[in-house]
Amino acid sequence: MPLSMARSGAENSIKSIHGKDETRRFLESLGFVVGGSVTVISEMGGNLIVNVKDTRVAISKGMASRILV
Repeated sequence: MPLSMARSGAENSIKSIHGKDETRRFLESLGFVVGGSVTVISEMGGNLIVNVKDTRVAISKGMASRILV
C-alpha cells in the first residue's frame, strides 16, 4: 500500500520505492530506504509529515504515493 494511504501514528516498514532513479536517490537521501521504518505523523493540505530515522520530514502526497509500505 502507498505511504499516502497509511494510518497516522502506525509504524510501517518500507517495502519498495518506485519512480525514476533521480526520485529514488532523493528519497534515499531523506532516509527512505527499503527495510527502514516510517511513521505518518499528520496530513496537512495534501502534504504528509512523517517520522523517518528519528527525523520529521514533510513530503508531498505524490512523493508519498511512490513509497510502498
